[in-house]
Amino acid sequence: MSLANPPQNTSASARDRRLVEAYAACELVVREQAKNFYYGLRLTPEPKRSAMYAIYAWMREADDIADEDGPSLDERRSRLERFREETDAALDGRVANDRPVWIALADVAPRYRLVAKDFHDMLEGQLADLGDRDGSVRCATWDELRTVCYRVASTVGLVCIRVWGYSDPRAIDFAIDRGIAFQLTNILRDVREDFGHRRTYLPQDELERFGVSVESLLAWRDDQRCRAFMDHQIRRASELYRSSESLEQLISPECEPTLWALTQIYHRLLDRIARDPQRAIVGERVRVPTWEKLWIGFRAKRRVHRRVSVSAAAGATSS
Repeated sequence: MSLANPPQNTSASARDRRLVEAYAACELVVREQAKNFYYGLRLTPEPKRSAMYAIYAWMREADDIADEDGPSLDERRSRLERFREETDAALDGRVANDRPVWIALADVAPRYRLVAKDFHDMLEGQLADLGDRDGSVRCATWDELRTVCYRVASTVGLVCIRVWGYSDPRAIDFAIDRGIAFQLTNILRDVREDFGHRRTYLPQDELERFGVSVESLLAWRDDQRCRAFMDHQIRRASELYRSSESLEQLISPECEPTLWALTQIYHRLLDRIARDPQRAIVGERVRVPTWEKLWIGFRAKRRVHRRVSVSAAAGATSS
């Protein structure tokens, strides 16, 4: 197991063994549970790479609390509220307990001036995802779905650009759109899996407008109607990728390849869904093969050297 390198620019006390082990544990969470993110995040230079591992480990834990099968809905809501309190402590630089996620997050938060609202919005998304009293989740309209996507994905984008650094306030709007594009891609990939968990994120009014239901979509009963509905959602996601395409140019050059690689992976998921929507719905879960992720990573590394070199040359010229 390769351990995450602890940030090199922290104080001596922050580089003790406990912090090293905390960052290593966060990296392991990403490596084992988030293959798509891991291929992108490992391109980030230190100390920002370890910061991103800590943030993902926090998100994974929030997800696990919301998705755990054993506890009741009320118990999970209570656990998420306690998790919010522990999060606030970590964002203030205080360690709630000796668990790795809190040790790492308490180290990261003050250095990158992380904003509590982003984390609170993420947790609101988790609470909403618990659903009604019967545990079911439905989105009546695109506006409702967009709010869901903002809470669970755009907030992640906002935290990321705060760590990476950005040069233009427009990056905030672009990060919001990119997060919605990522989450909508996930939703189109996971229709069957979500339905099995009593979650229907696809907008109910649009399903009705195209004359389909989730059940008929999963059975692909009417090819023309099902395809028209899926094409509409795919075009929406594609437009969100296009509307945020300037984001890469607005974040720090050394972190741009990370975002580029993640976007390539998610965009290729969408491309696979678009090539055969029926198979994406009724067949096996759509994936980007490992070899393709490795190729994306290789290309991203070349972008690291190119953008950093261009940035250095521009700085030398201006001086």
